[in-house]
Amino acid sequence: AFLLCASIGACDRSALATSDPDVSVADSLVASWVDQKLIPGAVLLVAKDGQVLHEAAYGLASVADGVPMTPSTVFDLASVTKVMANTLAMMVLSDRGEVLLDAPVSRYLTDFVGDGRELVKVRDLLTHRSGLPQWVPTYYHASDKDEAYAYIRSLSLMWPAGKERNYSDLGFMLLGLIAEKVSSQPLDEFVMRELYDPLGLESTAYRRVEVAGDKSMVSAEERVAVPPLADVVFARTSRGNPFERRMIHDLRFGYEIAGDADAWSEWRNWWLDGEVNDGNAFHAFGGVAGHAGLFSTARDLYVLLGLMLSRGEYEGNRLVSPETVANFLGPTGDRQALGWQLPVYAPQGSFGHTGFTGTFVLGVPDQGLALVLLTNRQNFDVDENTEYPDVGPLQRAVTKAVAGVSLPN
Repeated sequence: AFLLCASIGACDRSALATSDPDVSVADSLVASWVDQKLIPGAVLLVAKDGQVLHEAAYGLASVADGVPMTPSTVFDLASVTKVMANTLAMMVLSDRGEVLLDAPVSRYLTDFVGDGRELVKVRDLLTHRSGLPQWVPTYYHASDKDEAYAYIRSLSLMWPAGKERNYSDLGFMLLGLIAEKVSSQPLDEFVMRELYDPLGLESTAYRRVEVAGDKSMVSAEERVAVPPLADVVFARTSRGNPFERRMIHDLRFGYEIAGDADAWSEWRNWWLDGEVNDGNAFHAFGGVAGHAGLFSTARDLYVLLGLMLSRGEYEGNRLVSPETVANFLGPTGDRQALGWQLPVYAPQGSFGHTGFTGTFVLGVPDQGLALVLLTNRQNFDVDENTEYPDVGPLQRAVTKAVAGVSLPN
């Protein structure tokens, strides 16, 4: 079924052709959120057993310009990058024996040693048990990925390696660097050649940030996102990074950075359109990072979920062994697999991930179900508390509708 809602409040309920009542409920939920202006727009895709049951667009891709959302709108995936780029890269490399999950990180990043760092394993990065800080603004100390790595390497572990799970962007930054080191390719080129091209994906890519001149003197305005994905419509995200800025400047927000919060001032002040939202990915990693930076569509993400649901094979093209897929989806505790999250509100065996920009992917192997829900929740801008709309309840409700599970209390 295909439904296109060209503007906020303009969803044509009679245009829905799906005969699946559960999918109809999910469609109504998303449409209601858009109609109530809780979010600017969304794309919902539901597929079972390799057949797309529903693919619908709602609302606006850009509020200020009145650009309608369509099923082909390209989204900044934020942390969904962690699974749809970095984790998949690790699956390919481990499947080939080129990365050993139980090897220390120092096997690949040889100077990641001292003060307990030599105890951190690749597996620990994938399960968020490295002990690294959850988040820091590396761009206060770095203007490229080498400088960013040097800064991360200088940070003390906050927890013992391999023990407590603490979700960490920094761990996935290191995983991206490991993939590059082992493959001798930039991360964006590796995933394109080994995954996206073989699967025929035409709307999934990183967008590198090019810098002209002396990198130490360049301003945010001079950093420009470049092709691929040069002639597509993007779901616009936020005006700069007000939330991230508050993380640094408001100590009540729960983060504390080293040094003077006013020591860096290259904050973006324009609407981000096809330009990676994440500050670390943009300012320090040139748009290509293991934790954020990937752009894609609902249809392409469905193909990547299909690769997982088919145990490493998609339409006769085997990219990863079934054993590696099973290994990466196995629970490690705390609702965490290798890279993938195991949502408590989804059926047993489900795997997925969310992204800060409002993105969500879910696979349910026992039902052959692939669910993609992409929103541009940031495009209404922050509220008076510097917050964006919480789309977690929508993600859970849609999951309940299509997968038939009860929500946790």
